[in-house]
Amino acid sequence: MVEVVEIRVSYRYVKEHAWVVQGITGFLSAYFMEKPGFTLKRHFEELETGMHVWLCDIPPKMKVPTLLRRLKEDIPPCQYKQLETSPPARPQFLIDSLEMESTSS
Repeated sequence: MVEVVEIRVSYRYVKEHAWVVQGITGFLSAYFMEKPGFTLKRHFEELETGMHVWLCDIPPKMKVPTLLRRLKEDIPPCQYKQLETSPPARPQFLIDSLEMESTSS
């Protein structure tokens, strides 16, 4: 059974690297060649949060963190995490800017 997941990119990360929206869309559109059964269904921008969201069908046993590690090789430095959701909500993964370790001037 295919599962639908959301891959989200924070407003902050998009503001820092405007081209990543096109880069991520291209990567996800072509990922089916590496992982048969993967499909990019839809991409949209949430007006309330400014986040870009990609809805993807993933095949059984596919690990989304593996996809995100592969994606990180093609985009500027970032971090990702799985957001907490309650069923029946779709699993959500957020790509965001790296946190600043120190604020020294």
